[in-house]
Amino acid sequence: MAFTEKYLWTPPPLTVGGRHIKRYHVSADPAGIAPEVEKAAYAILPELLPEADGTPPATFVVLHRGGDDGAYLNAYSWVWDNVLHFGGAAAGQPVLGCPDRDPAHFVRPDLPWIGCVWEITPITHERNAWVRHMLAPDAPDLDGYLADSLPEGTTGPFGDPA
Repeated sequence: MAFTEKYLWTPPPLTVGGRHIKRYHVSADPAGIAPEVEKAAYAILPELLPEADGTPPATFVVLHRGGDDGAYLNAYSWVWDNVLHFGGAAAGQPVLGCPDRDPAHFVRPDLPWIGCVWEITPITHERNAWVRHMLAPDAPDLDGYLADSLPEGTTGPFGDPA
């Protein structure tokens, strides 16, 4: 399988269920994620979020439109001060248990997978941003963390520019 980078966008953050949600969108299509896929993905997002545990309520998501019918929403939430909680949903991918090929019909697969090579790019950046703004300073800076996202462009080059 030949590897090519995909496009990466950083839409404005949302607040869902009291959590601050940083967003990344990934697609091979330069037009981005279709509005109906985005709407369906964010409709299932509340089901992917953990209960509050005293950690500042921050999550980052990766919404990925695959090169076929698939669409994927990965929600990574900070819990227990320095741990990532994962919740995932998929649409249009029968091999993952999706009932059809509709990229806007999201379900929650029961798989231990946390993301593919294009979806994982934000994890490295977000780990470093969490340490930079929340763990290393004398006082946590949630606003600083929420403002610190990967630049739009592609999912590469292989590494975190921050």
